[in-house]
Amino acid sequence: MIAYIDGKLTYKDPAYVIIDVNGVGYEMKISLQTYSALQDGTERCRLYTFLSIREDAHTLFGFKEPDEKTLFLDLISVSGIGPSTALVMLSSLSSGEIRHALMNEDVKTIQSIKGIGAKTAQRAIIELKDKLRKENMLGTSAPTIFGLSSSKVKNEALAALVTLGIPKNVAEKSIEAILKKEGDDITVEQLIKLALR
Repeated sequence: MIAYIDGKLTYKDPAYVIIDVNGVGYEMKISLQTYSALQDGTERCRLYTFLSIREDAHTLFGFKEPDEKTLFLDLISVSGIGPSTALVMLSSLSSGEIRHALMNEDVKTIQSIKGIGAKTAQRAIIELKDKLRKENMLGTSAPTIFGLSSSKVKNEALAALVTLGIPKNVAEKSIEAILKKEGDDITVEQLIKLALR
């Protein structure tokens, strides 16, 4: 398995890039997220990779962030979602939006992606929601159940409250109410204390 490729970006297109590593050009399919993250010109860059091997093709997929690669691997683990479809998903929505939709069982958002039908959207939600929620609770993925702009304070407070035995939905409502009342300038400790009252 090729974990990443580090070299000079020699060609950039919304669908693929070519990276020169000591005179060898590696062509990698990319999402629009990665395309946007790469600067124009011949910069040195590192892309985290996944090699898809089929009878008729060996295809290298590149990702600017390890988080995007992790989500890609999660998506292709779902029956009915292949590497190309997963790349379309990552080009249609941000990693955070996809995770948020899956964790919140938002079939409509997932189904709005080209090539994803109702059954595939439901299967993706069923197979990935618990895994993504668990990763989210452990803090191994950036976005949270609160949305894309949520802070580390909310994450840590929610994880602590759930660990203390508070049901997740109750903890979420409590945290939201406290933040509306107290504002975002609050420490994790204060947030947990107020939520436990």
